[in-house]
Amino acid sequence: METELIRLENLVKVYDTGALKVLGLNRINLSIHQGEFVAIMGHSGSGKSTLLNILGCLDHPSLGNYYLDGQNVSYLKPNELSRIRNQKIGFVFQSFNLISRMSILKNVEVPMIYAGKKAAERQIRAKSLLEMVGLGARIHHQPNELSGGQRQRVAIARALANNPPLLLADEPTGNLDSQASIEIMELFASLHSRGVTVVVVTHEDNIAAYTNRIIRFQDGQIRSDAQNPAPTPIGKNAGLKSRLS
Repeated sequence: METELIRLENLVKVYDTGALKVLGLNRINLSIHQGEFVAIMGHSGSGKSTLLNILGCLDHPSLGNYYLDGQNVSYLKPNELSRIRNQKIGFVFQSFNLISRMSILKNVEVPMIYAGKKAAERQIRAKSLLEMVGLGARIHHQPNELSGGQRQRVAIARALANNPPLLLADEPTGNLDSQASIEIMELFASLHSRGVTVVVVTHEDNIAAYTNRIIRFQDGQIRSDAQNPAPTPIGKNAGLKSRLS
């Protein structure tokens, strides 16, 4: 039986601006199982970014419940949510969010610092992850010395630092050219093939085509939720270069 990693029950999100209330999510019920590769799609204002913020424990629902890895995280205190994010969730952002003054090795170590891991352990893990994404020869370079696609590979390595059960990617190819976008999606597909749960928010059909399940949002509701019968196949050079753990 598949393990349920995410469960949303009658989830509602209302934004109160003072002058008016805006309904961001309207009674969402959703399950995502461990090991799935899911795309969340929708136009601007559809609710997909609101959903991502809640899935990433960056925001609270107004009503309903969010269970992550069996724990109800809907209304936890900020310090508890911070711990959940560090242990359970890896984030990949459109703008990479790397620290420019640090080497890419140190960037990948950052989540492990917050997790309290020792320096030697952090360095070994960070090197291994950078080798895995094809950047083992550039560990002492700074982000501004890399291409956009390479920086996104660093961001993926950093997201995997604490071996979280969930990887959330917010428009991860939005700042990349076509070839780099293909390489990043093939990397996500390779991670999925090794059992990592990947949820990608995108508005691009060709990006969603790599995933196994596509959920479309409109006006704060799920309009369709379907399996992708023929995901885009990954190329010969997409495989990871070392083990995840």
